[in-house]
Amino acid sequence: MNAAGQADPKDVWENPLASRYASAEMTRLWSDNHRYRLWRQAWLALAEAEAELGLPITREQLDDLRAAVAGPVDFARAAEYERRMRHDVFAHLHALGDACPKARPILHLGATSAFVTDNTDLVLIRESLDLVAARLATVIERLTARAVETKDLVCLGRTHLQPAQPTTIGKRICLWIHDLLLDLEEITHRRKLLRARGVKGTTGTQASFLDLFAGDHARVRRLDELVAARLGFHTSYEVTGQTYTRKVDSQVVAALAGVSESAHKAGNDLRLAAAWGELEEPFEAEQVGSSAMPYKRNPMRAERMCGLARFVMGLAATAGQTAAVQWMERTLDDSAPRRLVLPQAFLATDAQLVLYANIAGGLVVLPGGIRRNLDAHLPFLASERILMAATTAGGDRQTLHESIRTHSHAATARIRAGHDNDLVQRLASDPLFAGVDLGSALDTRGLAGRAAEQVEEFVQGAVRTALAECPARAVEATVTV
Repeated sequence: MNAAGQADPKDVWENPLASRYASAEMTRLWSDNHRYRLWRQAWLALAEAEAELGLPITREQLDDLRAAVAGPVDFARAAEYERRMRHDVFAHLHALGDACPKARPILHLGATSAFVTDNTDLVLIRESLDLVAARLATVIERLTARAVETKDLVCLGRTHLQPAQPTTIGKRICLWIHDLLLDLEEITHRRKLLRARGVKGTTGTQASFLDLFAGDHARVRRLDELVAARLGFHTSYEVTGQTYTRKVDSQVVAALAGVSESAHKAGNDLRLAAAWGELEEPFEAEQVGSSAMPYKRNPMRAERMCGLARFVMGLAATAGQTAAVQWMERTLDDSAPRRLVLPQAFLATDAQLVLYANIAGGLVVLPGGIRRNLDAHLPFLASERILMAATTAGGDRQTLHESIRTHSHAATARIRAGHDNDLVQRLASDPLFAGVDLGSALDTRGLAGRAAEQVEEFVQGAVRTALAECPARAVEATVTV
C-alpha cells in the first residue's frame, strides 16, 4: 500500500491481453474511458430524441448535457456513488447529473439500465468488428504478396503429415488465405446484421415511453428510430426483452472463434515448416530464442498466435451458454461472463491478427530446405509418372506397379537404415524400365500440377474482390514479447 492507502499497481493482477498482446487501438475501444463516454452519449441521444418528439426538455438543458458529455468522466465521483448505491449505471448517472445540474431532471427519462449498457455494448462490438475486418484485410493482403512471390516454388506436399505429391509454397499460403476470406465474409456479415437495442423499456414492451408520450404509439416508434440513428445504427432490433438477445453475442464470438481457427491452423503449419527448415517467422537481430540454448530460433510468434486462438475458441462456449440460459425477459447472470468474454474475445483476436500480420509481412522462405526435403522423397513422388511412361513404352501396368512397389519398399528400408534414397538407381538397373527417361520423370516441373495457375486465378478473382469490398487497413501495431 502507498501513503494514500492505495494498492501498488504491481501488487494487482493486470490482464496481459491489454498490457502485452492486443493493439493500442483495440485496448482503447474496451477501456473504461471509452465505455463510459459512450454511456453518456447514449443518454444524450435519448434526451435529444425525446426533445425532438415534444417532451418538455429545454435547449438550455440539452446544452448543459452536451457540455458535460464532451467533458471528462469523473471516475472518482462515480466510484463513490457506486460504493454507496451498489449500482454502476445509477452511479454514473448521478456523476453525470452532478456535471450538468440543469439537465439532471431529464436524464434517463423512461429508460432502464439496459438502455445504456446494451446500446453501448453494441457500439463497442460494431467498432471492434470494424477493426477486426481491417486487420483481416491487412493479413490477407500481406499473405497474398507472399503467395504470388512463391507460386512457382515447388515443395513437398503433406497429407496425414506424411510426404505426398508436391505443391508449391504459394499454393499452401493460399490455403491460409482462403480460410481468412471466409472469416472476413463472416465478420462483415455479423457487422451488417448488427443493430441498436434502441429504447424498449424494462421488459421490452416500451410501456414507460408510451406513458411519456401519452399513448402515442407513432412517437414511441419514432423515438426508437431516432435513438438508433443517433447511435450510428440503421435500425434497432424489432423485439427485445429487457436486453437484446444474447444470441447476438454468441454469434459474434463464434465469428471471432472462426478467425482463431484459421490463425491456429496457419500457425501450426508454420511451426511444422520451421521444424523442417522450409519457412520461418521473422527473427530479429538481437532476439533470443532460448535462455539456455543460444542457437535456438523458436517460432515464438506462431506459438503465441496458436495459444491465443485456443483461448478465444474456448470463450465461444461460454457465450453460447450465456445465450442459452437467459430466462424470460432477462436474468443478470449474463453480466459477469459478458464483462469477461466480450472484451477478451476481441482483444485476443486482435492480438492474433497483429502477430499474423507481422509474420506475413516478414515471412522467411528457405529454398534450400524446401529443395532438400523435396529431393529426399522425389523418386517416390515421381513413381506415378514413371509408371505411366513405362506403360506407354509397352510395359504391363500391373507388372510395372509391382516392380515399383518392391523397389520402393527396399529403398525405404535403406533410408531407415541411414542411407540415401536409391530408388532411381534400382529402377535404372531394372530391364522393365529400360525405355523410360528417368531424368525427365524426376523433373519437378509439372509435379505440382496447376498449383501456380491456381494461385494466380485465386488472387485475381476471390482475393481481389474481397479486398476491394473491405478497403480499410489496420494501422501497424507493435508486437511485444
